[in-house]
Amino acid sequence: MRTKSLKKNKINVVTLGCSKNVYDSEILMGQLKASGKDVVHEEEGNIVVINTCGFINNAKEESINTILEFMQKKEDGDVDKVFVTGCLSERYKPDLQKEIPNVDQYFGTTELPGLLKALGADYKHELIGERLTTTPKNYAYLKIAEGCDRPCSFCAIPIMRGKHRSTPIEDIVVEAEKLAAKGVKELILIAQDLTYYGLDLYKKRNLAELLEALVKVDGVEWIRLHYAFPTGFPMDVLDVMLREPKICNYLDIPLQHISDAILKSMRRGTTKAKTTQLLKDFRAAVPSMAIRTTLIVGYPGETEEDFQELKQWVSDMRFERLGCFTYSHEENTHAYNLEDDVPQEVKQERANQIMEVQSQISWELNQEKIGQTFKVVIDRKEGNYFIGRTEFDSPDVDNEVLIDATKTYLKTGEFATVNIIEAEDFDLYAEVVL
Repeated sequence: MRTKSLKKNKINVVTLGCSKNVYDSEILMGQLKASGKDVVHEEEGNIVVINTCGFINNAKEESINTILEFMQKKEDGDVDKVFVTGCLSERYKPDLQKEIPNVDQYFGTTELPGLLKALGADYKHELIGERLTTTPKNYAYLKIAEGCDRPCSFCAIPIMRGKHRSTPIEDIVVEAEKLAAKGVKELILIAQDLTYYGLDLYKKRNLAELLEALVKVDGVEWIRLHYAFPTGFPMDVLDVMLREPKICNYLDIPLQHISDAILKSMRRGTTKAKTTQLLKDFRAAVPSMAIRTTLIVGYPGETEEDFQELKQWVSDMRFERLGCFTYSHEENTHAYNLEDDVPQEVKQERANQIMEVQSQISWELNQEKIGQTFKVVIDRKEGNYFIGRTEFDSPDVDNEVLIDATKTYLKTGEFATVNIIEAEDFDLYAEVVL
């Protein structure tokens, strides 16, 4: 008698949203692999896990569209099972279960053991730092804390991620050592709020001590700081940045706005004067630091005067890197009680104006780099160019350095010393210094 051959399950993990979700997917995949499961990232698989984002409207739409796309594949018989996890699932599980009931199961952001069980795997506590990285081999995200205690009026993250919880220094170091052993040369430290790191565990802001421990990890050459909240920023971090060559002279510090009235309504706990002074202190402490920030335009009650004040301030501060978002009216946030009174087209026009100002600043700052020499890491090859980054640039969001691949051979994941020969708004062209 012929027996039907059993199809081997392959689990496809699909990641949407921010770098923190990338990290969570990598942890999930590491756990699945340790249980002997066949797991891939965004490739073909008969079992699908969608790690969703629920932060703002565009992200929610993308998550829902992705779920619907895979439900259609399930209906067509192309996939057998679909599981949904992550922030959207955490925030809207009852609604999703009602609207898209044929998803096999929904899981929130803290339900990893349950998700693994549904996938026929066991959660292994001893797997600290074990993950299947999905980024290029030279860099990896390193999440040092989860959740957020800040009361920002526009933000739904505490609803989806809970209170701030720091990871102990020793666990982070173990994870960094494992990444370095795999060839990772750049660690990008992420959290909802790096500034708060350690307050819950050590009763003090402890980011500087964490950095002191991480610079001792052999093989790691760059350590980059993402998402630091401005209020209460631990200034001793700047001393470590200045002293330790492994700490990139780079800081991502979302400032959101500068009008005192808007900052107060946003519940940011700061003022225009304090924010401007903080940036001056940063520049004085680490003169070569590249500061990246993000801003929100079109917040409820933002007047033309508020916007013009923000635009002028962006022009005055000359940020090396800047992103601008239009306000998204999110239920269950404090700002949801306010009237979303700035029309969408006005929001978009304001965002465009801010980015126009920033584009000119970026062009001017890049012109100053012509003739200078920089250490770059090569992330990938595209067409006739090797694409690299300086220590002042984070992957996917910042400037890139293009090196003619027809003239020079470089290895991805390795460092090279280059001379800048040409510069545009957001791209630099370079030749290798031999």
